[in-house]
Amino acid sequence: MTQQAQGSRVYTVGDELPTVKRVLSQEKINRYAEASGDHNPLHMDPAFAATTQFGGTIAHGMLVLAYISEMMTVAFGERWLRSGRLKVRFRGAARPGDTVTASGRVSRIEGESTLCEVACRNQAGEPLISGEAEVRT
Repeated sequence: MTQQAQGSRVYTVGDELPTVKRVLSQEKINRYAEASGDHNPLHMDPAFAATTQFGGTIAHGMLVLAYISEMMTVAFGERWLRSGRLKVRFRGAARPGDTVTASGRVSRIEGESTLCEVACRNQAGEPLISGEAEVRT
């Protein structure tokens, strides 16, 4: 089988998923810290973060990963919310002012599972996250 119906859209191997593009700000990172309870100074304290290997604050990895989940929700709707699975690696740090783009492509369809290569990149095209997402029908 080379096609998989997802809501009103039929995806075929090789199809690109709708991208999600978001601009990170320190305010957004701070709000995520409050919601998650992760108040690591690497994320919230510019003076401290400037002394680290990153040279400034960075976004929480899970905040950036959420953009992949948002992209999968746009593409697959409730099916993603019910059965979605991610297997990813964190590749780089996202910083305030970065434009993060989540993208994906259907890589294969196996039975009732659609597998997608997924990634987040910054505005320079540098990888932040890469991996695979699976959604079942």
